[in-house]
Amino acid sequence: MSPRPIQIVEVGARDGLQNEKAILEPAVRVELVRRLEAAGATRIEAVSFVHPKYVPQMAGAEEVMAALPKAAGRSRIGLVLNGKGYDRALGTTVDEVNVSLSASDGFGLKNAGLTVDGQVEMLAGIVAGRANSGGDRDATPSLSATISCVWGCPFDGEVSVEQVADLVGRIAELGVDEIALADTIGVADPWAVTRVVEAARKAARDTPLRLHFHDTRNTGLGNAYAGVEAGIDVLDASVGGIGGCPFAPGATGNVATEDLVYMLERAGYSTGYDLDALIATARWIGEKIGRPAPSALSRAGGWPRG
Repeated sequence: MSPRPIQIVEVGARDGLQNEKAILEPAVRVELVRRLEAAGATRIEAVSFVHPKYVPQMAGAEEVMAALPKAAGRSRIGLVLNGKGYDRALGTTVDEVNVSLSASDGFGLKNAGLTVDGQVEMLAGIVAGRANSGGDRDATPSLSATISCVWGCPFDGEVSVEQVADLVGRIAELGVDEIALADTIGVADPWAVTRVVEAARKAARDTPLRLHFHDTRNTGLGNAYAGVEAGIDVLDASVGGIGGCPFAPGATGNVATEDLVYMLERAGYSTGYDLDALIATARWIGEKIGRPAPSALSRAGGWPRG
């Protein structure tokens, strides 16, 4: 029997860099994407179409995408917060647009200036515009949605399973291609992950789910394990474990791609990544941002040693 494949969506070039003090030039970010794809990333969050006034680390998204011509077997994702960002994304070669929403009013207002209801209306407007555009559907980027603060909000506190399931159902009804559930401030535990995944799967019906974890409180890999055990086949991770959210106080790095790949491959799953190349890339990006990457594998290396 072939090993069960787990797709890891690499988010280091966007979620990884957006909370770092170092502001890297577009050419360096392009090089990061190329290194990650050479290490096996087939789906990568490459840019964010947000105003550089608020996230200067993501300035020059169009320049980054212009240097990354479309390639077979590669999907480059652009994150947006609203319709204006979506329109910017359409002017580039992104293969997928990911719309970021929040499970809570507090974070939604802080991050995008919209309540939960306002964010759903915004997403509905994007979906309606796609349906009415009359363009070539095959040439239109696919559309996914990420729900932030699923397991807790830095402003509103606890977020209930029912709250999340209701929002997942509303988004699924709009017809997006995928829904990601994000632990933006790293407060989830494996048992809470299981409960949310079970409820979200029922609410999402046929819409695929993806999980996005932060290792803020050292539960990231445990949460990823729980997600895989619950049947999730797509996980986000950031090379080196870099990243966080500039609008969520205390939100530190993502689950490290190389740490996640090591755990899954040792357990017999298939990820398609080259672990040594990932570790080398983690160390390289650490040099670029001026601090060692926090991942365990970038320090200890893999095992067994070849």
